[in-house]
Amino acid sequence: MLDNLLLGFQTAMTWENLVWCLVGVLLGTVIGLLPGLGSTTGVAVLLPLTFTFEPVTALIMLAGIYYGAQYGGTITSVLIATPGEAASVVTTLDGYQMAKQGRAGAALAIAAIGSFIAAIISLALLMGLAPPLAGLALEFGPAENLAIMILGLVIVVSFQGGAFVRGALMAAAGLLLATVGIAAGSGEARFTFGNVDLLSGIPFVEVMIGLFALGEVFHQIRMGAEKPIRARFKDMVIRPREVAKSMPSILRGSGIGFFLGMLPGAGSTLASFISYGIERRVSRNRDNFGKGAIEGVASPESANNAAANANFVPTLALGIPGGATTAVLLGAFTIYGLQPGPLLFEQQPDLVWGLLVSFFVGNVLLLVLNLPLAPVFAQMLRIPYGYLYPLIILTSCIGAYSVSNNMFSVWVVLIFGVIGFVLKELDLPIAPLVLGLVLGPLFEKALVQTSAVGDGSLAVLFTRPIALGILVCAAALIAVPRITGALLKGRKENQKESVTQ
Repeated sequence: MLDNLLLGFQTAMTWENLVWCLVGVLLGTVIGLLPGLGSTTGVAVLLPLTFTFEPVTALIMLAGIYYGAQYGGTITSVLIATPGEAASVVTTLDGYQMAKQGRAGAALAIAAIGSFIAAIISLALLMGLAPPLAGLALEFGPAENLAIMILGLVIVVSFQGGAFVRGALMAAAGLLLATVGIAAGSGEARFTFGNVDLLSGIPFVEVMIGLFALGEVFHQIRMGAEKPIRARFKDMVIRPREVAKSMPSILRGSGIGFFLGMLPGAGSTLASFISYGIERRVSRNRDNFGKGAIEGVASPESANNAAANANFVPTLALGIPGGATTAVLLGAFTIYGLQPGPLLFEQQPDLVWGLLVSFFVGNVLLLVLNLPLAPVFAQMLRIPYGYLYPLIILTSCIGAYSVSNNMFSVWVVLIFGVIGFVLKELDLPIAPLVLGLVLGPLFEKALVQTSAVGDGSLAVLFTRPIALGILVCAAALIAVPRITGALLKGRKENQKESVTQ
């Protein structure tokens, strides 16, 4: 292990690899800032630029783009409620509220610190446990994946605390929207109304931009022009006690993110949603979630980064992509004449360990670059909203158009901007709707496959120990709070009756 680490440092710490790692994290941050792009698009677009590089140098740069984009998406999520990355959607819930309270710098800082700590933890696990964890990931078949998605939906539905019914309705609406397009089982078109643009489904990125960015802008315009934030510079800086307060959330988020990130297909988005949902349940500050709780930023950001690193467990150890971006990186391996899998660790140890060590180097660079700049980024909020709102709308439309290069994407953004405005006016939760839309295709695929394994029956879910355990956890999350609440209510009523007597 120590010899492998030394070999990794020798490979990653050359001047050429350090320079391209820095270029990668800077490009990734910029890409993450632009709505509609994200790490997958960024890596795919910039992949041809690396064809003349040595394979290890090219992969180090592309990996830098990957996790640099994670933090870039956080910046816009906090400042203007516009997630640049799908995994940054949850960050808007508390990060943007912190920004409105003059605490944008603190939100960005804790995101950078949490991401760095999560990177260190996940890299230590990745280096030491990649082969056995990859074996564990293989135990997850369609039934286990379906159970994980059910658990994720249950956790997210509970975001609104007591408003379980509203959360469930919004999650169901998201799942219904996800049925638009080609059916996973039959291959037939559904609800497309003859529109070829809908054959691939309602585009998630455009929906996300519309619901969060334009929905918030329309809502703020209706509320009347607010004065720009005039917080003092020292209010923009994170305090040591806030870091200490967030450490349990960061550690929990790192563990959750790494576990879910190593499962093929789960990805960073589901990890950030589940981490936030669990944190809201266990935190002593749960009543402040959704109103500017710093733990509501620390936990999903840590899970996001840990999952991004854990995505490389199945990618490197099995040759199975852990998510969309690692699928593109898997293609890059093939282009460079490399075959990811168990033999890669033996045949190309300098490349594998050099790449893993570069994750650590890249996250150090991100921390050094972004932690001092967090208050500077936060100064964007001082721009008068009369100038800021048109800029957000313009950026959102350009970002949407860049996804598919047609006006259909722009119309989707505008339509869902209106829907986002209506949902805010009705005080309906948006997060369950978003996760329902994200999980819909994956949920349907796992459902069809599980049904096929069980010869048309879903009873196979209850014959698989791991899937059954996950379903029991989901059922407990629904039942236990209600049983506890009923018991407490009965106890209070008994106490009132005894006092009256």
